[in-house]
Amino acid sequence: MDTRTKIVAPDQVPPRCTVVTGTFDVIQAQDARELAGIRAEDPQHPLCAVVLPLAGELLPRRARAELAAALRVIDYVIAEDIAFDTLKPTRVVRLEEVHAARKRQLMEHVHSRQSR
Repeated sequence: MDTRTKIVAPDQVPPRCTVVTGTFDVIQAQDARELAGIRAEDPQHPLCAVVLPLAGELLPRRARAELAAALRVIDYVIAEDIAFDTLKPTRVVRLEEVHAARKRQLMEHVHSRQSR
């Protein structure tokens, strides 16, 4: 399956989905585990990731959307600005702060390894 087909317009997402918002600039194994846990809490509803704009991004928004779409647990990805009420989600989980912290930790780790 071409995972890019998971990247859709907001009107293509079915109502009553679980929505996760985040930057998806760096995706690590712990991100996949966290998303799987979110999905497991509400397995009967699709999981939709909304990729938010990001200042200082490592990757452009479309590339970040493709990374998110590559995760099996995610059913739909939206890579454009939206009004969340149009999605009619059952739940919204905001991950942008978690993503920022994990990106910062990864960058600090890489810098510390280079200075050895």
